[in-house]
Amino acid sequence: MTKIAAFVLIAVLAGYGFHALAQVRPEVRQSVTPIGTSSSNGISFVWLYEPTERTVYACRTGHSGGDAVECKARTKLP
Repeated sequence: MTKIAAFVLIAVLAGYGFHALAQVRPEVRQSVTPIGTSSSNGISFVWLYEPTERTVYACRTGHSGGDAVECKARTKLP
């Protein structure tokens, strides 16, 4: 009887272990971090750093309607 109980206990623990390893783990990404801002004559610039890809972005807004944000300039850090 003890052997059967031990076998059942081991089987249950192994099943729980497989179940725990199979759980979906969400990917957690750190958001971009603002480095600095600048504004002149109605045009604003912001520099952002994205640590996961080690990339710096330069974005600007201008006089155009709708407050459009353009992030065309980007570079990867070594």
